[in-house]
Amino acid sequence: MNMTEVLLTLLAYLIGSIPTSIWVSKTKFGIDIRDYGSGNAGATNTYRVLGPKWGTFVMIIDVIKGAIATSLWVSIPYYYTNELHRTNFMIVLGLVAVLGHIYPIWAGFRGGKGVATLLGMALAIQPAVALLCIVVFLITLVATRFVSVSSMMAGIAFMILILFIYHEKETSYRLFAIIVALMVVFTHRNNIKRLLQGNENKVPLFKKKDKSEEK
Repeated sequence: MNMTEVLLTLLAYLIGSIPTSIWVSKTKFGIDIRDYGSGNAGATNTYRVLGPKWGTFVMIIDVIKGAIATSLWVSIPYYYTNELHRTNFMIVLGLVAVLGHIYPIWAGFRGGKGVATLLGMALAIQPAVALLCIVVFLITLVATRFVSVSSMMAGIAFMILILFIYHEKETSYRLFAIIVALMVVFTHRNNIKRLLQGNENKVPLFKKKDKSEEK
C-alpha cells in the first residue's frame, strides 16, 4: 500500500467507528444504548429500546457509512481502469469499516455487530447480490421474527450466492464472501446461545409482543 491507500484505510476505519446508536441515545434520550436491552450498540437494540423511528435511522446511517467507506477508492485514479485491484481495495476498505463499527475508537471499542455496515459494503461492491440478501433477511424475519437468525441467514446467503450461484472466480472475492458469513455468525455468538436456551428476543412486526416475550 502507498501512503494514500494507508490514509484511506484509516479513514474507512474512522467512518466505520461512528457510533450512530450511541450518539443518538445520548443526545436524544440522555442514555447509553449499551446499558439497555441486549447491551449492543446496533440498530436492532436501538429499535427495541428507542423505537422503530430511531432504530431505522441508525440502520440507515450504519448502511451509508459502510457504503461510503467502501467507496473511498474513487479518490485514486488508478482504480478506475483496474477492476481487479479496485475490488480488492474495496474489500479492504469495507472490512476495516466493519471492524470500526464493531470496535469503534469513538466509543471505547464497544460497538455493534456490523451487519448494517456489512450491508453497505456489499451494496457498494456487488449491489445485485446485496439486494438478494436483503430479500433473504426479510423473508427470514417475517417467518421467525428473530433479527439474529435473519442476519446470519443473509450472511450465509451472501457466501452461497458468490461461491455457487454467481460462481465468482476471483480468489479474494471468494475469501471475502466466506469472511462475511463467518463474521456475521461470530458476532452473533451470544444470540446463538440465547436461541439454544430458548430466550432470544423476537421483534414484533405486525402485532403486539407476545406476553411470553415481555420482560
